[in-house]
Amino acid sequence: MAAVAEAPIRRPVSLKREIGLISMLWASVGSIIGSGWLFGAQKGLLAAGPAAVISWGIGGVAILILALVHAELGAMYPVSGGSARFPHYAFGGAAGASFGWFSWLQAATVAPIEVSAMINYATHYSFAHGWLHANGTLTPSGLIVAVILMALVSSINFLGIRALALTNSTATWWKVGVPLATILIVAIFSSGGLHPGNFTAADGFAPEGAKGVLAAVSTSGIIFSYLGFEQADQLAGESRNPKRDIPVAVIGSILIGIVIYIALQVIFLLALPASAIGPTWAHVGNGLYSAFTGPWAQLASLVSLGWLATILYADAIISPAGTGLIYTAASSRVSYGLSRNGYVPQAFERLSSRSVPWVGVVTAFVVGCICFLPFPSWQSLVGLITSASVLMYAGAPLSLGVFRRQLPDAERPYRLPAAGVLSPLAFIVSGLIILWSGWTTDWKLGVAILLGYLILAVSRVFRLNSHEPVLQWRAAQWLPVYLVGLGVIVYLSPYGPLKNPVIPLWWDIAVTAVFSLIIYYWALAVSLRTEQIEEMINEVVLPEEEELGPPLPA
Repeated sequence: MAAVAEAPIRRPVSLKREIGLISMLWASVGSIIGSGWLFGAQKGLLAAGPAAVISWGIGGVAILILALVHAELGAMYPVSGGSARFPHYAFGGAAGASFGWFSWLQAATVAPIEVSAMINYATHYSFAHGWLHANGTLTPSGLIVAVILMALVSSINFLGIRALALTNSTATWWKVGVPLATILIVAIFSSGGLHPGNFTAADGFAPEGAKGVLAAVSTSGIIFSYLGFEQADQLAGESRNPKRDIPVAVIGSILIGIVIYIALQVIFLLALPASAIGPTWAHVGNGLYSAFTGPWAQLASLVSLGWLATILYADAIISPAGTGLIYTAASSRVSYGLSRNGYVPQAFERLSSRSVPWVGVVTAFVVGCICFLPFPSWQSLVGLITSASVLMYAGAPLSLGVFRRQLPDAERPYRLPAAGVLSPLAFIVSGLIILWSGWTTDWKLGVAILLGYLILAVSRVFRLNSHEPVLQWRAAQWLPVYLVGLGVIVYLSPYGPLKNPVIPLWWDIAVTAVFSLIIYYWALAVSLRTEQIEEMINEVVLPEEEELGPPLPA
C-alpha cells in the first residue's frame, strides 16, 4: 500500500463545464436569498430590538471579508468542492480532512433548514395545521412531509448540472424580485404608512445593549442569511470561465445580499403598527409580531396588503426550495472533492450518465432527513449550521495566508488588496461568530465534529479509498488547540452556561481576537513548504483541470 500512497491512482472525471457567469452568480445569490429573508427581520427584532439594523450591517461586513478571501482562492484553484479543499493544499491531510468535514456538514444540513422554513409558512393553510407542534417542532405528519420535500429537492439534482443551473437561475430571478418588490410595496402602500417612532418603541432601540446586537449576528439567523456566497467555489469545476466568473459571483452575491437584507429589516420595523408591538421587543407573546409564524406574509395582511401576502406564501415555498436545491448540489460536490483527496470512500466519485455525483446526492438526502430528528425546527438548526459554516470558512483565510507566503508568484486572476490585514481579520471574524453562537449551539457542533472524525477514520482504516493522503500532522498541530481553545473561551464567556462568566462582555471579544491571531500565525509557521504545496497541486488540481477540459466560451 505504500506504493499506492506515493503514486495515487488518477481516476477519470467527467464533470462538464456548462455554467456561465449569470448561473454562477445566481448559484451564490440563490443560496443567500432563502429562508433567511422570510424570518430574519422578525428574529432580529426579538434578539436585538431595532438595533438589529446594526447587527445586519456587522454581519454583512464580516461575511464580505470572508467572501473576498474566497474570491482569490476560487479563481486560483477552480476545482469542485473548492472551499473544502483549499486547506488540504496548504496544510495537508489532517487539516484538509477536518475542514472538508466542516464544509460537508454545513452544505448537507442547509436543505433541511429550508424545508423546515417551507413547512413553517405552509401552516398558514388549514391542510398544514397538523404539521407543527405549538413549540415549532415537527409532528409525525410534518416529518413525513419534510422527508417528501427533501426527496423532491434532491431528485432535481439528478437531471444534471445544466438543468440544475437553469432551474436555480429561474427560481433566483423570482427569489430576488419578490423581496425587492416587497420592500417597495410595503414602504409605499401599507395602510397607516411607515412609523419612524418604532426605532424607540417598546423598551428602546437596543434593549439588550451590545450583547444583544452581537448575539443577533449569529443566533437570530443574520449570519445564516448571508451564507452561500461560496457556492461559486463549490461549482468551480463546472464553470465555463472560472478565473473570470468566480470573483464576480462571490463578491457580487454578498453585496446584493447586504442591500436586500438591511432594507428588509428597516421596512419590517417601520411598517409594524403600534398594535403589533408589545412592551418589550425580546419576549414572544408581548407583541403580535413576535407570534408571527410567517412574519412578512402576516405583516402584509396586517397593513391591508392581503394580495401581497398570497404572493409571499407562494414565495415561502419557492425561495427555500431553491436554496435547498443548490446546497444539495454543493454537498455532493464537496463529498466528490473529499473523495478525490482520499478522505472518504471512493464511491462518492461515482457519476451518473448526466455527470452527477449521485452517491453524494443520496447521502445528503439521508443526512438531511436525519437532521429533522434532533433539530426539528428552523431556529434550532440555524445556530448549529452557522457555527459549522464559520468553521468551514475559517480554513480559507489560513489557506490564503499560506499561499501568499509560499506561492507569491502564482497566478491570481483576482488579487485581494491588503491581504496581509484582511486575511487574519477574516480568521478573527470566524472565531467571533462561533463565540456569539453560544455554548448551547457550540457543544452540539463539537459532537458533530467528533462524529466526522469517526467517519473519516473508518474510511481510512478499511481502505475505502485507493488514494491514502499523507496526513501531515505537523502542519495541523494548531487545529486541536484552536477547536478546544475556542470551546473553552465560549464556555467562560457571557455566551456560555455560567451565571457569572469568567470573561466579561467586550473582554471576550478581545480574548477571541488575540487567540485567533496566535493560531493564525502559528498555522502559517508550520504549514506545508512551497515544494510540498506545488507537488500536491500538480498531483490533484492540474490533472483535474485537464480532465475537466479548458474553459468554454462565455
